[in-house]
Amino acid sequence: MPRVLVDAAAVPADRGALIRYVDGLVSALDRAGADLAVVCQRADAERYTRLAPSARIIPGPVSITNRAARLAWEQTGLPLLARQAGAEVIHAPYYSIPLRSGLRTVVTVHDVSWFTEPDQHSAVKASFFRSATRTAVRHANRVIVPSKATRDELVRVLAADPTRIDVAYHGVDQELFHPPTEAEVRRAASRFGLHGQSYVAFLGALDPRKNVPNLVRGFAAAVAGLADPPALVLGGGVHEDDVDAACREVEATVKVVRPGFLRAPDLPGFLGGALVVAFPSSSEGFGLPVLEAMACGAPVLTTQRTSLPEVGGDAVAYTEPDADSIASALAQLLAAPERRAQLREAGLARAREFTWEASAEAHLSSYQRAVE
Repeated sequence: MPRVLVDAAAVPADRGALIRYVDGLVSALDRAGADLAVVCQRADAERYTRLAPSARIIPGPVSITNRAARLAWEQTGLPLLARQAGAEVIHAPYYSIPLRSGLRTVVTVHDVSWFTEPDQHSAVKASFFRSATRTAVRHANRVIVPSKATRDELVRVLAADPTRIDVAYHGVDQELFHPPTEAEVRRAASRFGLHGQSYVAFLGALDPRKNVPNLVRGFAAAVAGLADPPALVLGGGVHEDDVDAACREVEATVKVVRPGFLRAPDLPGFLGGALVVAFPSSSEGFGLPVLEAMACGAPVLTTQRTSLPEVGGDAVAYTEPDADSIASALAQLLAAPERRAQLREAGLARAREFTWEASAEAHLSSYQRAVE
């Protein structure tokens, strides 16, 4: 088994789905007995020591908290550190890789929306990630993707060699994401000022491809005329102009709550306490919020775009991403408690199929192929 250095220093500061990927993977690799070193931001060293007690945890230089400095250090300092740690493989979990490390490199490419939906990102961000993805796919020894849909898109868009791409599904932390107790549901609802009012939940970044404006409009149409309508709670992310505009359109008729980023202990109560978790994204590399919602026993409404059917299977309800379709699908679910109960049970069963242990095994196989 090769010694692997995982570059956890590349994790963005928003602490969203990517950090759950890196944390879940590193912990599972350590439990699997991997010969592992982890380089990270200094502020994260204690956490990774707890997550991977058998691994060598290496705090990076203070300067890499700056994104530009980190990218420069990735090309020179990271390879030097990897050689000092005796690593044979560098795993870059976030698109970009060192180009002249002298070691085998494995990179995770999470999605290709930078190419397929460039208008859903800022021009600067899309340009950077297109360049990083092209370079990584061209130069890395192995490319790990979180779904078959992402693999197929990489082959289609970049003519990537499919024999060098490994699919490794994400897992879900069943301790963190679990069916909540009544106390957890009450605590989460009270933090949002709901105090017993039912709600539909969304969790994720509020960037354009998450399709939140259409969710807001569809939700307003779905609950129009109800005597006691639920609220819509948009958890996570930052405020976007399009989301603000959609909320202003409907604010006279429905209640929309925007609590921002949520604390990890509140997530089971927030997701599992919802009537429905709606995630009508237009494009996903994997769709971790769908899996996490299912693990909390939530009935989920999502789309059949890209990887989402791979995650949801027959355990979720589907809609097209336009507002009218969301309104129709959501209204049907809100009016059918038996259907919601069926989805809860099916979602819990399906979520148990996605484990970080299985993901770690797939990653270890990829590392071995890289050195072979």
